[in-house]
Amino acid sequence: MANPFMEELIPIVNKLQDAFSQLGMASPIDLPQIAVVGGQSAGKSSVLENFVGKDFLPRGSGIVTRRPLVLQLINGKTEWGEFLHQKGKKYTDFEEIRKEIEAETDRVTGSSKSISAIPINLRVYSPHVLNLTLVDLPGMTKVPVGDQPLDIEAQIRDMIMQFITKDNCLILAVSPANADLATSDALKLAKEVDPQGLRTIGVLTKLDLMDEGTDAKEVLENKVLPLRRGYVGVVNRSQKDIDGKKDIKAALAAERKFFLSHSAYRHMADRLGTAFLQKTLNQTLTNHIRDTLPQLRSKLQGEILSMEKEVEEYKRFRPDDPALKTKAMLTLIQNYGTDFERRIEGGGEAISISELSAGAKINRIFHERFPFELVKLEVNEKELRREISFAIKNLFGVRVGLFTPDMAFEQIVKRQIEKLVVPSLKCVDMVFTELSEVVKTCGLGMSRYPRLRDETERILTTFLREQEQKCKDHIRLVIEIELAYMNTNHPDFVGFDNAAKGAQNKKVHQSITNQVIRKGWLGMPVSLIKGSSKDSWFVLTADSLSWYKDKDEKEQRYSLRLEDMKVRDIEAGRFSMGKKFLFALYYTSGKNVYKDKEQLEIQAQSEEDMEGWKAALLRAGVYPSKEQASSDAEGDMEAMDPQLERQVETIRNLVDSYMSIVSKNIQDGVPKTVMFTMVNKLKSFIQTDLLPTVYSAGGQDSLMEESADASIRREEVLRMYHTCRDALEIISEVSTKTTSTPLPPPVDYDDEASLPPNRTSASQLSAGGPARPTRPGPRPPPPGPSNQPPLSPTPGVPSRPDPAGPRRPPPPPGSRPSVPARPNS
Repeated sequence: MANPFMEELIPIVNKLQDAFSQLGMASPIDLPQIAVVGGQSAGKSSVLENFVGKDFLPRGSGIVTRRPLVLQLINGKTEWGEFLHQKGKKYTDFEEIRKEIEAETDRVTGSSKSISAIPINLRVYSPHVLNLTLVDLPGMTKVPVGDQPLDIEAQIRDMIMQFITKDNCLILAVSPANADLATSDALKLAKEVDPQGLRTIGVLTKLDLMDEGTDAKEVLENKVLPLRRGYVGVVNRSQKDIDGKKDIKAALAAERKFFLSHSAYRHMADRLGTAFLQKTLNQTLTNHIRDTLPQLRSKLQGEILSMEKEVEEYKRFRPDDPALKTKAMLTLIQNYGTDFERRIEGGGEAISISELSAGAKINRIFHERFPFELVKLEVNEKELRREISFAIKNLFGVRVGLFTPDMAFEQIVKRQIEKLVVPSLKCVDMVFTELSEVVKTCGLGMSRYPRLRDETERILTTFLREQEQKCKDHIRLVIEIELAYMNTNHPDFVGFDNAAKGAQNKKVHQSITNQVIRKGWLGMPVSLIKGSSKDSWFVLTADSLSWYKDKDEKEQRYSLRLEDMKVRDIEAGRFSMGKKFLFALYYTSGKNVYKDKEQLEIQAQSEEDMEGWKAALLRAGVYPSKEQASSDAEGDMEAMDPQLERQVETIRNLVDSYMSIVSKNIQDGVPKTVMFTMVNKLKSFIQTDLLPTVYSAGGQDSLMEESADASIRREEVLRMYHTCRDALEIISEVSTKTTSTPLPPPVDYDDEASLPPNRTSASQLSAGGPARPTRPGPRPPPPGPSNQPPLSPTPGVPSRPDPAGPRRPPPPPGSRPSVPARPNS
């Protein structure tokens, strides 16, 4: 090779391939390589064995290659092979290599004839090879055999396409010369992914098996189905030669003799054969790597940059240095506290736009879900009146009461206050769940040290449970204090006189101004609004619910008054498959809500969205429905005398007024209690007490012990980092000291005018049309890369055209050529 630095290109790509394969991950960069594509029995395996000079590939009937074989040929002093999955084990017997390929294939695919895309990496050292990397792919087939899946053809095609669709993959399209070239599966696939022919090299096998009187001269001269990089013809051993253990060196000598003695190939014998093909592929792959160096360098720089921070941390890691362990533990716990505070308090650089943070979820619990739970307790009007009626009757006994008994008020109020315990404790449980999730999420930053992470989570979870219990005890105490004394002198309490009038609390929600409470998209089932399946833009105010065609609110579809309206849940999954978040609005009077519908059924986008709308409806005075009271209670209410009815109404107004005061206190006090006893205490504990608690919980050495996965990850990242750095250094050096060889000129796949007489193109063959005679014109480019020197030693001159190729255009006047011109032969 003209430049010694170019020799480093293929080995460094091999090194990158090995590094990515050993990491068990797909290569983040598209590495240059050559994929060998062809049909079954096209001679792919024989071509590769001729390169090596040894029999080492599995043979047999049907699909023999069932996993991609990444074959790295490396020029060395001795002959031996090595598998990547058996690093360090040398194979000097190539028959053992064949057996290991078969065994490794069966380990993944089983004994059946199925295929797998997991590659086998084989490296072969030999003084008879040039540096080259090829990927031998399964041969294309049409009919499944044995227990192969029925879609085996599609599976093989998909596997091949995974390789050849990559821009940096050269395609070695192997086709037998004794078959119609227009039906070649290899050329057909190559043309699909490489229509310009920039990456395709054609190989014709079995030239010695063509019918007598026929030859492939015009194909090899690139006149039939021309390729930009041309064709190279080879002669492999026959099945008889293989069965007879014919030596490959003897077969190569026979191949050379065939081309020199054949009248059709004698004039181009120096551009045919296995030796020329190997040299062509070596130079083509090297030039291809050279051409892709800028892109490869850019991707390597990106990979190195993405690993810099992690590698810097790994470089400082010393498993036997206690000072570094202490510093690492301190840093991890400080980062944990910072992350926890950011998730609760908000802010920071990385703000999620896809989900709510823990602090936002807790805020929603305080201001939407908890008020909703409280309001649900006080809307069962018939049940409440029934209890008041029973309380008054039981207080009077056999007597007839003339005045409204205040004891009935206290009994009913206490029962209502006791009901506040459940939603208050539920609020604590919901916040505890969110905080527990934050504790686990923040612990992901300690995944490298699983014992430290588990110990930290255990300490914080234990502390949080203790604070949860304190919070619940405090809330129970607050409610017990409310039960201990009824302060009827509270300035907001309505009093007996006003309660008797029963006028002040009839329409409390009307005191709210007609302001917009909530806007958003909601859906309605198609059966409800005929011909409409899209969401509508809903606007909720203090006295109405309207929906529009879009958020511009110009085209109103309908509007509902909220007076006498209730909201109820609907069973999920009622209208279609999948989970639905549905609720319904209806009038308690029984009148239709929309047209002939007794209820308006609405679908929210998520559970959070549904809960938010229900909370907004509460603010507008639309309360959740309750089950109707029993028929006996209704009968008792219907039989109530006028005096008892006035007393029930008075007590009802008193209870409503007093519970409004207590509910406000609870609604305001519970979030404050939760924040003080749970959220703030946990945050303070993390900042001040977590580190000493962790220290006292166990030995530092055990806590800061890396997990096995983290240790493997560290070694893999460092190895990958150094491999990329070495590759980048070599690439940078080569790119400044090498010159590129120009690509052969383009050819037209469909240029039927370039076909010789009595020949047909692929399109004509498929259409059955006659061939047209060739028009006179310039001679097409010779087969193979135009820069390939003959096998005999010649001076290394970059980019020198083949003597048989087109002449180089003359230099412009006044310029001096760097190489003296040679007369055209």
